[in-house]
Order: sequence, then structure tokens, then C-alpha cells
Amino acid sequence: MPTLPDPHEAQSDQNQTAREDALLACPIPIELRGLTLEFSLRFIAVMLWAASALAQPVDSETLPPAVERCLGCHDDAASNALLHGPHAVLADTRNRFAELGCASCHGPSEAHMQRPPRGQPRAATDIRFAPGEGGGAGDGVCLDCHRSSAMHWIGSAHADAGLACVDCHRLHVIEDPVLHADGEIAQCSSCHRKEHSEFLRPSAHPVLDGRMRCTDCHAPHGSSSPGELKGLSLNDTCHGCHAELRGPFLWEHPPAREDCMSCHRPHGSPHPSLLTQRTPFLCQQCHLAQFHPSTALSGTGLSSGSLPSGSTSLMGRDCMNCHEQVHGSNHPSGPGFTR
Repeated sequence: MPTLPDPHEAQSDQNQTAREDALLACPIPIELRGLTLEFSLRFIAVMLWAASALAQPVDSETLPPAVERCLGCHDDAASNALLHGPHAVLADTRNRFAELGCASCHGPSEAHMQRPPRGQPRAATDIRFAPGEGGGAGDGVCLDCHRSSAMHWIGSAHADAGLACVDCHRLHVIEDPVLHADGEIAQCSSCHRKEHSEFLRPSAHPVLDGRMRCTDCHAPHGSSSPGELKGLSLNDTCHGCHAELRGPFLWEHPPAREDCMSCHRPHGSPHPSLLTQRTPFLCQQCHLAQFHPSTALSGTGLSSGSLPSGSTSLMGRDCMNCHEQVHGSNHPSGPGFTR
């Protein structure tokens, strides 16, 4: 009697053939196709462990000798917080903390290390980080590591105002508060109070709502554009979010093309859409043609059911009741921005 094939063996052969076909079709090099899933997972785990070890702040049990000497006097909460922050990562070759400890930023400070005569204050460190001392040796130490994020610092508005890095940033902390949206807005508002008050107006960018932050538009460490903007120009910065208004359009509205601030305020306004003035009066600053649209308008004589009736240009969306494509139009019949 003939022996029937085992269906499990047949299925196993089919699975093996499918795996071999998949390996042949796979773009992975030949020498790596024999690696098992278990080995791959172990390899990934080892790489992640190595990466985390390199970024691990200094441990209290592995403190460099230079740090131990400083902690003999500075064993306080601020100094201990520094040991768990980014400035005390032993594997970071930029700050040389593993080799020099606190001296990597404060300098050798030999006089500071010596006991002062009785009744005399201890000498300061060679390099101080004090608010209001912009352009000093402390800023130079910061720029040695953070040069790539502060390429335009020298000559920037903040540098010319005499601000030091520590006027905005905190060094002996686990994480700098200014790196978070709430901390950043509070720090900027401590000096730029006029701009902060504009965010309280009825129409404003949602900074105080937590949906934007100052650095979404501005480069605090300097920029090549006016107003320390992140974009190449004011319009380029605005179009980073309002891309639908960038154009190019078949029919351009010159003020919108040249400068967004011709009609809008950047931080906040009492008028809708951050406008500099209520429409239609804003429009009539430029459109002075005879008859429509430049008939002098005021708040009196509003449109009503009785005759004679006032102008509809003061009702609803004013001029944009008809000219709704005010930033530009791609319609063949759109020179008046009505479609």
C-alpha cells in the first residue's frame, strides 16, 4: 500500500521554500542574511546601551578628582544639580569635564582654591558667569561649545545690549527652563514687556495659549534678517506657517507681496486678523481712486432698509465682502481679487 505524504512535512517544505525565496529577494547583503532575529535584537540592545552610556551624566561614584576638590566647599543643591545636567557628561569631548572638572568652564582658579587670609573674602574664579557682563570671558566659554547655535551672536541685538548668556540661561541645573515654552515666554517677557502686552489683545498670535513660542519666529542668538527673524525676511518668516499666502499669484496684491506688516501687526492687534487698522479705512489708505472705492466713509449712515441708505462697505467683512482674495488671485478674472 503506497504511503501518503505527511501534510505537515509538505507545509514545512513550502514554508522553507518561501523563506529561501524571500532571502534571495531581500536587498540585505549575503553575509548578513544568516543573522537570526535574536542576534539582531541583541545587537540593537547593545547599541542603545552604548548610546545611553555616552550621554549619561556623571555619577557621584565616578566623579573626577578635580570635581571632588570643588565639592569640598560647593556641596549644595545647585552644584549637585549640575552633575546631572548636560554640562557634566563625561563622554562630551567639547567641555573636557571628565579631565578638568569645574575648571573646564571656570578656568584653573588657583587663587580661588587657596584659603584666604582671616577676614578676607575668597578670590573669585578666573572666569565668572555674571548677569549683565556680556562679551566677557564667560560668554567666550559658552561659545566654544555652542558656536553652531549662536553663529550670529556677535553683533546681534542682545549682544549689543550687553546681555550675557546667563542673563537668559541657567547653567547649574538639570535642564535649562528657557528650553521649555513656558520658561522661554516668561524669560522673553521679562524684557520685552510691550510685545507681551500685545499678545493680550483680542486678535493675537497664540503665544500665551501655549501653541506658539517666541523662537518660532525669532532667533534670540542673532540673525542676518531684521528683527532677529528666523527667516530670510519678514515675509519668508510669515510664510513658514501661512504658506497658502506665499504665491506666486497671477494677480499680485503689491502690499502683501512686499511686506506683511503693511497691513498686519506681528504680535497682536485690537482689530481682526491682526490688522493695523479696521477695514475699510485700512484699504482706503492706498485706494484713493475717484468714486468707488474711495468715497469717504465713517461710522454714520450705516446700511438699512430705509432710503437713502448708507454704504455696505461698513457692514460684514467690509471691502472683503467682494474682494475676498485680498492677498492675491490665480483666477483669470481676478484682477480685482473678487474670485
